[in-house]
Amino acid sequence: MLIRYSSDSKGHPVQKAIVYTKNEHCIPKSLIDLDAIKVISHLRDFGYDSYLVGGAVRDLILGNSPKDFDIVTNAEPGTIKKLFRNSRIIGKRFRLVHIFYGSKIFEVSTFRSTEDGSIGNKFGCIDEDVHRRDFSLNALYYDPIKEQVIDYVSGFNDIKKHIVKPVIPLNRIFVEDPVRMIRAIKYASQTGFKMSFGLMHKIKKSAHLLSPVSPSRLTEEMLKILNSTHASKIVEMAMDSGVYMYLQPQAAALMLEKPDFAEKYMKHLKELESFNVIEPEARLGQKLYYIVFDFIASLTDWTKDFPKDMTASELYNKTWTYCRQFVMPMNPQRTELEYAIKLSLKKLGVKVKIKSKPQAKKQEIAENAVYSAPKKTQKHKRSTSSKKNKIVAKTEAKAV
Repeated sequence: MLIRYSSDSKGHPVQKAIVYTKNEHCIPKSLIDLDAIKVISHLRDFGYDSYLVGGAVRDLILGNSPKDFDIVTNAEPGTIKKLFRNSRIIGKRFRLVHIFYGSKIFEVSTFRSTEDGSIGNKFGCIDEDVHRRDFSLNALYYDPIKEQVIDYVSGFNDIKKHIVKPVIPLNRIFVEDPVRMIRAIKYASQTGFKMSFGLMHKIKKSAHLLSPVSPSRLTEEMLKILNSTHASKIVEMAMDSGVYMYLQPQAAALMLEKPDFAEKYMKHLKELESFNVIEPEARLGQKLYYIVFDFIASLTDWTKDFPKDMTASELYNKTWTYCRQFVMPMNPQRTELEYAIKLSLKKLGVKVKIKSKPQAKKQEIAENAVYSAPKKTQKHKRSTSSKKNKIVAKTEAKAV
């Protein structure tokens, strides 16, 4: 075990972090994506610090294969973009860089400052960045070159003890960003870790803070639940804490009012978990089906004949209106919600046409064109400047 030090205002050494060597953390390097290591090595070659961070480090310590490899560095987004042609800058509030290797995307963020609290947008150093991480199990930095885990907040021990512990003080963590409540529930459900009584009590008292959160952020978190292999556990804990009332208010209300609806809803979420294991890349509409079917089934007695004066199209339109309200504030892509509704209606005996998912080839071609554009532009500029030089040279020759 090594110790990382810094100096205080008087120049005295102060312990900042514990550094675990490969014999102590036992992370198998074979579980790390080679392209992620290439990104880190490339940043290092240009003199920038760079580490794996967050859930990937947690999963590696637990001996699991990470789904995503997030990277953090002291290089700013504009610099990262220049170093990687296969990249693009995303985000408005806090800019990140996505680096593309085939179908893989590596998200690279710049160290964040604590100058404006835990939600500011200024860049900082690693000593500050760690205190912007919400929970200790996601606040570890891994150096795949030296094979060292850098731990500022006892996150390594918390992982070994299977505890979800906040890095940011409880009196600020959810006030500054209420979405952290959803993340805490998600982390506990996915890992099987326990939350302390104080943390769970704080979430129950603070659930109402989710009310003014934008639909786009709530949609993002809900889609993560729909793509999870622990969806039923997450929703169960979200219901117990009062958080699900703000993610899916109509579903939560029906589960509280009607135990039979709750039983069916949770059963379908467990089926969704199995579906996500078998078909993790399935279209969103197929996953939305698992949370809208029971609601659609409850709208009428589908075993009886439908009104003669109502066509399947009219029946779909009515169902769409009710279902759109049911999933709010989540705002999924319209075509995907349409697919889920039509799939549900078909299962209930309504003859509706279901469109297949549009092919993504056009999108891939467009993206490839965007990523190769800088090179073409440079060639164009060179050719244009060379033509100008030739014209100038001919003019000068004539003048002579």
